Amino acid sequence: MEIAASPPRRVSASGASRLTPNASPLTANESAYQVERLRFRYRKGSDAHGEPEHDGDGWVLKGLTFEVRAGEIVGVIGPNGSGKTSLLKLLARILRPHEGALTLFGRAVAGLQQAEVARTVALVPQESPILFPFTITEMVLMGRFPHHRIVRGLSGFGWEGPEDIRLAEEAMQETDVAHLADRLISDVSGGERQRAVIARALTQQPRVLLLDEPTAFLDLHHQLDICRILRRLNEERGLTVVLVSHDLNLASQYCDRLLLLNEGEVYRMGPPSDVIRPDVLEAVYRCQVLVDHHPLSGLPRVTLPGRLMTSDVRREASGVRREA
Repeated sequence: MEIAASPPRRVSASGASRLTPNASPLTANESAYQVERLRFRYRKGSDAHGEPEHDGDGWVLKGLTFEVRAGEIVGVIGPNGSGKTSLLKLLARILRPHEGALTLFGRAVAGLQQAEVARTVALVPQESPILFPFTITEMVLMGRFPHHRIVRGLSGFGWEGPEDIRLAEEAMQETDVAHLADRLISDVSGGERQRAVIARALTQQPRVLLLDEPTAFLDLHHQLDICRILRRLNEERGLTVVLVSHDLNLASQYCDRLLLLNEGEVYRMGPPSDVIRPDVLEAVYRCQVLVDHHPLSGLPRVTLPGRLMTSDVRREASGVRREA
């Protein structure tokens, strides 16, 4: 396991909004998450959280140790089955670790109530099934639930106040769905739906935003749209972002650091230049890749050579990265 250090990063909170009530200048020396020797496994036959069943003796996560600093964007990458989604659910306290320590802004997550976590951390799952004909506004307002004591048995809406409405409207403006406020969630495109789900998360007023493959199933335009929104929220609001992605190029371009998981362990963590390397990726993904520099950003870029790969082409294309 290798975890590379990166210089402190300062985030301006000059654009503070009601969506980030605790917004203040952040330095990367402040920890959002501290994870130490974290181990987790599913009970055999348990599928309560929609996860595939695992052998009761098999650890899904095997002693993870890393840090997420406040105000940074961390991309979690790795092959299928490496534990990425399980890790995200542990960070959101949907799942609980069997061993190890997990702290959120210095507080042990194990000692927090779920509502406390939900007022600090918002999760955007890979799929957000909406079974009822809610409008975009109604769905976005659901993000206010952690801030209210809802009477058991209360059905429908009507609990929201003027401040809740203002926060929902601001979140929809932030994610460019305000013009869809009265549309049914079932009647909008995949990209619009994803932006609305992110707006719902923002109305929780979180300090941390967790996202599980936020660009999956979206076309190129909407992929870039989501990434730009996340980067803007990070830079203008000081929001800490942890996202799972299978798109190594988007992760390289938009994330400050990458956490590469392999078989339930931290294989490497650091800035994209330390993680997106041919030797590292080939060892983990077990396929040949070409890695060069993006012509505009200079950040690492991955190309799958497919049937055109030869050893000479590979050396010529990836030589710079191997020498770095």
